[in-house]
Amino acid sequence: MLFQLKNDLKKQANPEKAKIYQNFFKTGPGQYGEGDTFLGLTVPNTRKIAIKYSSLKLKDIEILLNSRSHEERLAALLILVQQFKNNQKEIYNFYLKNSKKVNNWDLVDLTADKIVGPYLINKSKNILYKLAKSKNLWQRRIAIISTFHFIKNNQFEDTLKISELLLDDKHDLIHKAVGWMLRELGKKDQKTLELFLKKHHKKMSRTTLRYSIEKFPEDKRKLYLIR
Repeated sequence: MLFQLKNDLKKQANPEKAKIYQNFFKTGPGQYGEGDTFLGLTVPNTRKIAIKYSSLKLKDIEILLNSRSHEERLAALLILVQQFKNNQKEIYNFYLKNSKKVNNWDLVDLTADKIVGPYLINKSKNILYKLAKSKNLWQRRIAIISTFHFIKNNQFEDTLKISELLLDDKHDLIHKAVGWMLRELGKKDQKTLELFLKKHHKKMSRTTLRYSIEKFPEDKRKLYLIR
């Protein structure tokens, strides 16, 4: 089954898109996606293949997660999202065990709030605070993006606390993730977001601030941006 999955991905390879993705996902020396290779599949096409092979065994999924091919890792993670519906604890533990292999922003964004968030919704969130303090960029992004599931369920406390922990982060991908989650929180409860911004907006990176206030009226956005 593993060989068939890989073959199905290769059949849909698009060299032109692969070149575009190589640049878009920053795969050059010293960049965050260094060493990543692409076949050039779209996410919907990769998802179709993942659904087709949703019964793939974890040992084979782990092989895919160790691949340099971005689409092979994405397919593996999308299969985990499928399997999580029926086997939450094991898939959650497997995901965290392999979290350093969830190593690009799209891989995190398509899976963290589908696996980690739902598993932890009514449990201790301590692991997220541990991940938020990790030296690993992707684990820090998993920490904040996982809270998207909490936001959808009107639970805001952990998004705010983890955002606060990450305000001093040096990486632009964390600035964007925090700003995005704050914006989503604001769609649910603008008053809570504004209380957070009142306390922290002068300390935020420009990117985080711009993302978080994106849905505000223009005059209000300008007031925050003047700071």
